[in-house]
Amino acid sequence: MSLHPPARRRRAATLAASTTLALALIAGGALSASAATEGTGGQSLRALAQRSGLRIGTAINTDQLGSNARYDEIAASQFSSVTPENVMKWDAIEPQRGKFDYAAADELIRFAKQHHQLVRGHTLVWYNQLPQWLTDIGPSLTTKQATAILKQHIFDEMTHFKGRIWQWDVVNEAFNEDGTLRDNLWLQKIGPSYIEKAFRWAHQADPKALLFYNDYNIEYGGPKQDGAYALVKGLVKKGVPIDGVGFQTHLDTQYDIPDLRTTMQRFAKLGLKTAETEVDVRTTLPVTSVELSAQKAGYSETLQACLLVKACISYTVWGFGDAFSWIPGVFPGEGAADIYDEHLVAKPEYTSLQTVLRTANGVPRR
Repeated sequence: MSLHPPARRRRAATLAASTTLALALIAGGALSASAATEGTGGQSLRALAQRSGLRIGTAINTDQLGSNARYDEIAASQFSSVTPENVMKWDAIEPQRGKFDYAAADELIRFAKQHHQLVRGHTLVWYNQLPQWLTDIGPSLTTKQATAILKQHIFDEMTHFKGRIWQWDVVNEAFNEDGTLRDNLWLQKIGPSYIEKAFRWAHQADPKALLFYNDYNIEYGGPKQDGAYALVKGLVKKGVPIDGVGFQTHLDTQYDIPDLRTTMQRFAKLGLKTAETEVDVRTTLPVTSVELSAQKAGYSETLQACLLVKACISYTVWGFGDAFSWIPGVFPGEGAADIYDEHLVAKPEYTSLQTVLRTANGVPRR
């Protein structure tokens, strides 16, 4: 999850006015104006996405899972993959050194298995949400010690979940906006090779899991995208086991929609899979009709981009209910970023996704 605004601070004229013509033209007709009833008549998001061979997913707040019947119903019926919001991050998994807590993550995996869903593991190597014990000793670690700790963490967690995770976000948010590597603990103590090492260790730990690099703002052209591209191109050239790149896709109606189709095709030409991993579209509150139009366009166009790139294998919204969104706590005065409202009633943004998926029915992935 990104805690930062988009690097490209362009105004939203194109976002608010964006259309969904590209996919409709490929489908050979205009988009339907009708909206199917949520989750009925085979019109759930997962049922519609299945026809195009796409996994549509959501991040799961495990505090709600099992305690909120409506939340469980939506999570089970609308999505074919799930991502843990927090319970697979290092501070949750190993709060004390050598003492592990997999209970919440295991419960999520049981839920997913019960409802025939795949799981995205999030995340193994990140500069944020490190356990306090690691933060405390970090400055004093030698290169050898830091390398051993990171390797052990990857093997511990991936071995526990081996065979049960479809995609892993192996390395998360390693770049600054200027395209340089983020000055985090791993860069300081191990050097740039920590990224390559992490992917090699991850593949050793679970050879069947798809391994992704995941980041925000690389949806937009510029230094950060170029830095990520150069990194993964180098990894591919060296034979490092990286399978894909995740584009978080946290959007804001203040800024225009990134050209995700072109961007994902750029990375796909390296032989990599792509995924939109954390989609939401926040706006200034209260929501105006213009901002709502922009939000709908943000969702529909990002989903179209995934459908139009054969290498894009999954589209994941970062949570689905506004009551549980991370946005208000990080961006004061903004919110309403999800496809269900605070009472878990489907919003027009949900209908936008339905419409795109219905229109794509039967259209070959390109």
